[in-house]
This record gives sequence, C-alpha cells and structure tokens, in this order.
Amino acid sequence: MSESSTSKPGDASQSEDTTQASNAETAVVASQASGPVSQWLQKQGFEHDVLEPDHLGVEQIGVESVVLPIVVAALKSTGFDYLQCQGGYDEGPGQRLVCFYHLLAMSEQVQAMVAGDNPTLREVRLKVFLSREGTPTLPSIYGLFRGADWQERETYDMYGISFEGHPHPKRLLMPEDWKGWPLRKDYIQPDFYEMQDAY
Repeated sequence: MSESSTSKPGDASQSEDTTQASNAETAVVASQASGPVSQWLQKQGFEHDVLEPDHLGVEQIGVESVVLPIVVAALKSTGFDYLQCQGGYDEGPGQRLVCFYHLLAMSEQVQAMVAGDNPTLREVRLKVFLSREGTPTLPSIYGLFRGADWQERETYDMYGISFEGHPHPKRLLMPEDWKGWPLRKDYIQPDFYEMQDAY
C-alpha cells in the first residue's frame, strides 16, 4: 500500500476581527482531515470515524466493534503486521469505555533499515467506543495477533470488557473472585478482601 503524507491547510491571513475565528475553524478542519490509512479504508469501503491525531501525530480511527476483526485483517494484509499495544481506558463516570489497538508496519521498516534507507514508520491506532452498561463486548483479535492474548485479558481484568473468541478469558492481574473493575473511574475500592485458597 503506497501512502503519501497528508498536507495540512495553513491559516489564512485576514482582518484583525476575523483571524481568530478563521484559525479556529481551520484547526477543526485540519484535526478531522483523513490520514492515509483512513483514505485507504474509505476506498476499500470500510466505514469508520476519523479521529484527531494523538499528540505525536499518530493517525487515529474509530471503528465499530462488529467490523473490528475485518478492519484489522485488512490492515494486516497491507503491511501493519505488528500489534504494539492493545489496551483500554475510561472516559469518565457515566461515559464510554474505549479499547484501542496500536498497529505498526514493522516488517517493511526492518527491510528498509537493512537496505540502508531511512523510512518513516507507518503506524495507526484503532479505537472502539463501548457503552459501560451491561457487559461491554467486542471480538477478540487473538486469531490475527497472538500478542493480544494477555493484553486483552488485562483490559478485561481492569475494565470489564469481554473479548468474544478469546481462548482463555480470565482475569490476569486480580484474583479470579475479585469484584468490580479497578481502573474504571467509578470503581469503589473494597474495604476488605479475603484471599481464597485456589487449590
């Protein structure tokens, strides 16, 4: 997949009264401009949301949970062959839970370095936004990236997000009989916990 860098529109020079408003509008447009991965997904017919790049400029894309494995498989087939990180976070009490997947095109990076080139690493972060009500669930990508094994388990353990199709869907850090999800922002820490004999 060949990708070109996305050009960012510059701020227009206008009169003193309209410069700030124009700059704010330009910033909004620039922040929502499609990156190269988003453009490719759009050409392939994959529905997704364009999110603001992160503080390092990494492209971020929102996808629905039902199409997550399909989108990840498509990206893997175009060179994004390494899952650097899978994790989650809580937007706040009463708000959404978020799962993220940071993918790198590692093999092409290594090949370019061996050839003596100095390429720019291609990377993208996918995000799935979930309601915190009930049991938030999305498909596991363990079948595509074995490295998702413990990462998905940790996300389940800390946030209560279930991963359908995971081969070993159990807590990773907390005792198996622990109540609640410790990294949710509405989590109330228990005053007492009695360790049960596992055997």
